[in-house]
Amino acid sequence: MPSVVGLLEQYELAARRRVDGLREEADRIQAELATTEQEWLEWTIARERVGAVLSAPGGDSADAVAAERPGRAGLEAEVQASPPVAAKAKSQVPVWREGPARPVPAKLKRLVKPGILTEVDVGSFTRKQ
Repeated sequence: MPSVVGLLEQYELAARRRVDGLREEADRIQAELATTEQEWLEWTIARERVGAVLSAPGGDSADAVAAERPGRAGLEAEVQASPPVAAKAKSQVPVWREGPARPVPAKLKRLVKPGILTEVDVGSFTRKQ
């Protein structure tokens, strides 16, 4: 028959192992949280800077960013030391779509009638043999 003290030691050991495991997991989660918070901060700063650059009416974009985020003079000095990037205010990037940008040129269709090309499939041409 096991002793009471022996049973208590077993429960104590199991509880200690569980605590150690949870502490390791908490440390891992804390490290991941710190990394993710830093990434979030960087994306927030990037979005704010792009917004400031695109909304600046031809003025100095660094001044607009500094006015938006007070107390970050050291970071702003670092940004000003980098080469300027030309950006057109409110420029838009076209949305990419799969497939040809334009319909097949009418010149290829014109070459089918005299017998120079053959249209194998819609928009696909080969030389006539």
